Amino acid sequence: MSGTRRYAHGLVLGKFYPPHAGHHHLVRTAEERCERLTVLVCAASVESVPLADRVAWMREAHPGAEVVGAVDDIPVDLHDPAIWEAHMAVFRAAVPGRVDAVFTSEEYGTELARRFGAEEVCVDPGRTRFPVSGTAVRADPVGNWEFLGPAVRAALTRRIVVLGAESTGTTTLSQALAAHYRARGGVWAGTGWVAEYGRTYSEEKLAAAQAANPSATWEDVSFSSEEFPLIARLQDAEEERAARAGSPVLFCDTDSFATGIWHERYMGGRSEEVEKTAGLTHRDLYLLTDHADVPFEDDGLRDGPHLRPWMTDRFHEELTRTGRRFLTVRGDRETRLKTAVAAVDELLAEGRHFADPLPENR
Repeated sequence: MSGTRRYAHGLVLGKFYPPHAGHHHLVRTAEERCERLTVLVCAASVESVPLADRVAWMREAHPGAEVVGAVDDIPVDLHDPAIWEAHMAVFRAAVPGRVDAVFTSEEYGTELARRFGAEEVCVDPGRTRFPVSGTAVRADPVGNWEFLGPAVRAALTRRIVVLGAESTGTTTLSQALAAHYRARGGVWAGTGWVAEYGRTYSEEKLAAAQAANPSATWEDVSFSSEEFPLIARLQDAEEERAARAGSPVLFCDTDSFATGIWHERYMGGRSEEVEKTAGLTHRDLYLLTDHADVPFEDDGLRDGPHLRPWMTDRFHEELTRTGRRFLTVRGDRETRLKTAVAAVDELLAEGRHFADPLPENR
């Protein structure tokens, strides 16, 4: 970066498809040298990450900047003045005021600054500070995981949910899976596990009942329909927190989708609010633990083995009806873990597909 001059209004422009550490370094550098900074996120309709998501991610990472978005479906040809003018019409519509400096690490920065009537400020054009690019991230998100911020990690993390009836080994399997992938080391060492919030909530309800009546048991605890949306939201919030901080895969002991089945179990019907919450987050794979191979153990928070076949069937029916990707796991612990790891590895091997951006003629 040359010079230390300060500017009234700076501009950073890019696709941010997706944002990475190099982008954030560019924006932070510009923020330090500008009284006001606009970050313009330009997305083409052919690209597979919505413009709104990219704008939200950049706003979260840079709350001191004004982040705006624009759809730019014009082909890229750095040698065609007419195409340049078409792009500039999009840029000026999104950033109508005077621009004093354009901060960039791209080869087109000189011409972009000239057309804005601004000074060009080059920031690490050789990518030496952060050796990463959007192209590299799209080709291999896992290999570039260290360069991704929390919001992008949360969007790209493969989320695996283990669910099933009472005492069918969901906690055992989900914890074993997290431990298995952490043991692989490297980027996988940070693999997270999300506990079942509904169990914590149930423990607290039982404790409250016993505080009022020391002889109270689980049979004395009752639920209302209004409690389940709260459980679903808090379960999802913990899942999101873990996805933002972990490796490219996350294991969850249940989720808000499963909360809908538990509402049905206790309340006798579905909850529209819980189902709405469950629809807000995408999960990549569900592992349904069959009840047949696991002896029932009463830990003081369970109703009995007679309900397990019904719940297993309901989970299977709803997973099928809603088109979720799932696998039923059976057998002893070792067999279940082996089956689950194979399914997760298959999912991870599929990679993440990003649609190609518009081709560039440089």
